[in-house]
Amino acid sequence: MTPAQQSRTYWLEHAWLGTHVEPGVALDTADGRITAVRTEVAAPPPGAEPLRGLTLPGLANAHSHAFHRALRGTAQVGSGTFWTWREVMYSVADRLTPDTYHALARAVYAEMALAGITSVGEFHYVHHAPDGTRYADPNAMGEALLAAAAEAGIRITLLDTAYLSSGFGQPPNRHQLRFSDGDADAWAARCALLKERDHARIGAAIHSVRAVPAGQLETVARWAEERRAPLHVHLSEQTAENDACREAHGCTPTQLLARYGVLGPRTTGVHNTHLTAEDISLIGSSGTGTCMCPTTERDLADGTGPAVALQNEGSPLCLGSDSHAVIDLFEEARAMELNERLRTRTRGHWTAAALLRAASADGHAALGWDEAGALEPGALADFTTIALDSVRTAGPLPRLGAETAVFAASAADVSHTVVAGRHVVRDGVHVLVPDVPRALADAVAALRG
Repeated sequence: MTPAQQSRTYWLEHAWLGTHVEPGVALDTADGRITAVRTEVAAPPPGAEPLRGLTLPGLANAHSHAFHRALRGTAQVGSGTFWTWREVMYSVADRLTPDTYHALARAVYAEMALAGITSVGEFHYVHHAPDGTRYADPNAMGEALLAAAAEAGIRITLLDTAYLSSGFGQPPNRHQLRFSDGDADAWAARCALLKERDHARIGAAIHSVRAVPAGQLETVARWAEERRAPLHVHLSEQTAENDACREAHGCTPTQLLARYGVLGPRTTGVHNTHLTAEDISLIGSSGTGTCMCPTTERDLADGTGPAVALQNEGSPLCLGSDSHAVIDLFEEARAMELNERLRTRTRGHWTAAALLRAASADGHAALGWDEAGALEPGALADFTTIALDSVRTAGPLPRLGAETAVFAASAADVSHTVVAGRHVVRDGVHVLVPDVPRALADAVAALRG
């Protein structure tokens, strides 16, 4: 994706400007950025492209495993736990090739664009051939994801993931051979070959404390620190991980990460579900972010994390669709609030504005795109428009657009998505991937055993 070189003006019937809905806004863009925001523009200026409905900053999907999209429907059959679900997930991972992964990811990222998502954090750990053999290009799988995002028209932060063991002191199992580089130094050497480009940034990830030996956590953290890159980690998603960590190291996973210098303002803990009061304090006081993935956390029966307490302690919140049971950031934002209501039996833990920030600006920041997530001069020209006249959104006053977006709208209400000043989705149709449902169906079918 190259930034659009020509200047464009968009006329927004209603715009969310971070604190309120403003009617009649002209947005000037050039070279992929917003150059001016003009209010009190009652009608589209000559040559401007009208976006009717409510325009928001582009949404950020801060946690994705693109290949999990092939599990939709299948993983919902029967009962079980996270650990039984994981076996189904491995069966799909075993069949991926660079070509099939590219096709699936291209379709998944196009589905994200249709949902108003303009950047994705891809937590990527399927690095090698199924038996662990390196491809001729050791980053063939990562390059497939970078190309897929470009072809789908969205930004990506490739969170290249260290995944070295199956548990504390345990070598990778047969499914995990393709995830492992052997040790953190070999992981770092391979990652150093990845290059950033206009639409792509390179970050790092620790799969979990059970998947990276404690003595090698610092190597991954140092790699990210030297590059000022985002660093993400699955953290305390399951109580079994906490129990195993205590047995191996005499502390919680959060305490182990703190011991080895992993926590900090460029680090994001994903899930952060089963935490102690000390864990919450360590995460918040270090400025470590929290990525909540409510639709996956409820689908896998993981539990509900202490998002309010984490934010109160200083942890910025962002959102991800993770396993892609659904791809809908409005649903993720809504679910975070509604989960907390069920837990506490009180309402109104976050305003709609705060939830939109988690779904946009704070998510982009967690992925290293600090210049995205606001409709203001100098920001990346990434934005999305939702209809205010669908069966879900019709009725409320436009000034209540933020509340309508968070508590009523769905991905189906997205009519336009603009990235770097150019349309990726126009009138609900992806302009680069002509038939997204067919692309998804074909890509998933190619992975069936």
